[in-house]
Amino acid sequence: MRGIPSPPLEDDFEGTVIALPDPDAGLLINLDLSVAIEARESIRTYQDTPLSIEDLSYLLWCTQGVKWIMEDCTFRTVPSAGARHAIDTYLYARDVHGLKSGLYRFLALEHSLGAISEEQQIPEIVYKGGLNQDCIQKASVCFIWVANSYRMTWRYGERGFRDIFLEGGHICQNLYLSSQVVGCGVCAIGAFNDDEINYLIGIDGEKKFAVYMAAVGKIPHAKEMTKNQGI
Repeated sequence: MRGIPSPPLEDDFEGTVIALPDPDAGLLINLDLSVAIEARESIRTYQDTPLSIEDLSYLLWCTQGVKWIMEDCTFRTVPSAGARHAIDTYLYARDVHGLKSGLYRFLALEHSLGAISEEQQIPEIVYKGGLNQDCIQKASVCFIWVANSYRMTWRYGERGFRDIFLEGGHICQNLYLSSQVVGCGVCAIGAFNDDEINYLIGIDGEKKFAVYMAAVGKIPHAKEMTKNQGI
C-alpha cells in the first residue's frame, strides 16, 4: 500500500550450488503419524553414523520444501503468515555422506544447497555458540534457522516479528516428526549465543538473525521402535 518494494522470495546466492536428490529417494521407514507424534521427544545422543544426503534432502523438504510458487509468495510444507516464509535454513554438516564438512544454506526454491564455508574452525564456533552442548558435537547435522525480518515485516509491520517465531516452531516440529522416518533423533536448541551464531552465518543480528537451532543424528533404536508399534 505504501509502494515499498517487496522483498525477494529468496536471497540470491553466489557460490557453489549442490543439487539435492529427490526427497523420496532414501530408505524411509513406514511410520504412522499418530505413532510419530506419540514418540516425539528430544534426543541428545546419536550413533557415530553419517546421514545420507538422501536423508538430509528429505528432512529439508519436510521442514521448508516448496510445493509451488506464485508471483509474490511460496507455498511450502509448513505454514507461514501470509505465505511470507521469512526463515532460511542454514546447516552445519559435520557427517553427511556425500557432503564435505562445512556450512551450507538451503536454497528452497530449487531444492539445493549453497556451499558457504569449509573452514576448520566452524565446528568450534558452532559448539561454542551453542553454549557447549554435547548434542551439537555428536550430531551429524546442526540446523540453524535464520529470520529475514523484512520478508515478514514488509507486510505485517512490527507484528511480523511474532509471526517469525511462530514459523520457527512450525519448522522445528516438522523436523522432529520427519526425522523418525529416516531413523534420526532431534534436539531443539533455543539456548545459544546470538552474536556468535550470527557472526558465523555472516548476518547483522538485526535485519537478519538466528532464531532457533536443532541437532540431528542417527539413533540405534528407531527401527525397533517402529517394529514395536506394529508398523
